[in-house]
Amino acid sequence: QIQFVESGGGLVQPGGSLTLSCKPAGGNFRLNTVGWYRQAPGKQRDLVAQMTRGGSANYADSVKGRFTISRDNIINTVYLQMNDLNPEDTAVYYCNHVPIDYKSWGQGTQVTVSS
Repeated sequence: QIQFVESGGGLVQPGGSLTLSCKPAGGNFRLNTVGWYRQAPGKQRDLVAQMTRGGSANYADSVKGRFTISRDNIINTVYLQMNDLNPEDTAVYYCNHVPIDYKSWGQGTQVTVSS
């Protein structure tokens, strides 16, 4: 199975921006629809953005207008540009297939929004 590797997280002040990246580990597998998920402490892991191989995107209402998902199929990398971050965006961010392949979860990348 494909396991994803996420990067780009960090500590950012409210109103700030971050760009996350993910790609499959260990090979150049063909990716179809891929999503970014996040899990805040004590909460379930939710899908926040997804993009088909052809570039069609959808977003959760909570991030619409602030987050942008993109992908580069040549280098097999999916990005999440996050703008106007607020403390409610604090979570571990993961990427995975849509629908989820439970064997593909990586370690995620921590995003903390705090002043």
